[in-house]
Amino acid sequence: MELLTIGAFAQASRLSPKALRLYDSLGLLTPAHVDEVSGYRFYRPDQLERARLVAWLRRLGMPLARIGAVCDLAADAPDQAAGQIAAYWAETEAELTSRRALAAHLISYLSGEETTMPGTHPALAIRYAARSDIGRRRGRNQDTAYASRRLLAVADGMGAGGEAASAAIIEALKPLEAALPAGDLLNAMADAVRQAGPVLRELADADPGTGTTLTAMLWSGSQLALVHVGDTRAYLLRAGELFQITHDHSVVHALLDQGKITPEEADSHPQRSLLLRAIDGKAAAEPDVSLHDARAGDRYLLCSDGLTAVVPTAVLQDTLGAAGDPEHAVARLIDLANEAGGPDNIACVVADVIESPVG
Repeated sequence: MELLTIGAFAQASRLSPKALRLYDSLGLLTPAHVDEVSGYRFYRPDQLERARLVAWLRRLGMPLARIGAVCDLAADAPDQAAGQIAAYWAETEAELTSRRALAAHLISYLSGEETTMPGTHPALAIRYAARSDIGRRRGRNQDTAYASRRLLAVADGMGAGGEAASAAIIEALKPLEAALPAGDLLNAMADAVRQAGPVLRELADADPGTGTTLTAMLWSGSQLALVHVGDTRAYLLRAGELFQITHDHSVVHALLDQGKITPEEADSHPQRSLLLRAIDGKAAAEPDVSLHDARAGDRYLLCSDGLTAVVPTAVLQDTLGAAGDPEHAVARLIDLANEAGGPDNIACVVADVIESPVG
């Protein structure tokens, strides 16, 4: 079989030679032959189909690690590969929905208009449950879970003062339970996190290494404002589908995003618990903030990695879909984490969006 030079293969596949060299280094598209003297790459014509699939998936915005998994499946199990693409696109649409809501909110707010049209949607409310558990291998519980009619929050403390740190960051958010104009929600939540700095700094000065993660949501009528730092997570169960709506600020997640490791490698990576962002009072904590439109029937889960590190996403989805009220769901999730060994503290908040009773 006649081999194609990297230039001819690049032209035929519509990938640049630079991209081909990158995909070779990542194991996505290995040349059929590499000249020992010049290092020049050569490809078989039958590699074009895989190359074009890589190019199409990159145009979708799929991370390189996921592209490799899809391409490997495409050869022997095309139905599974199609399922992987469908799952990725569902996640992308959920993220776009969130960003679209935030854009509409900002446009409306900056234009001086109301953020919602009165009387166009049924009044909504939330019912909720929160619980933290020590797990089976820790001597103390450094996770904090909190839920009220407006504020949902989980925090995962670290270091000698972790228990005080996780409690302190949630205390800093509690003043926001007072009524706020919708336009102030995102700024108010980010400011509350930043203003907790001195308290966290005191704790870290007394016990170096002390800090906390945070994932919290503030309810405002038909919207939830989300603030997030670290690897605690928020999920949305909508119409039977589960979406992670936070992005882990961790070394492993950064490596995944860059395509340097696979999801399977991430599960056992030695730096799984190493964070890129946390709240410790030493450096300015820049939280992620976003605004989410709620729908009746939505179910939200906020949790620490004591749950997500040992309970697979598919099990989370099935449990949240099958469990009854939030109290029952929280109890079952914590049981699942402990049944999987309970290696860490566990914090869970489950909140259901319901139509508010009239009167």
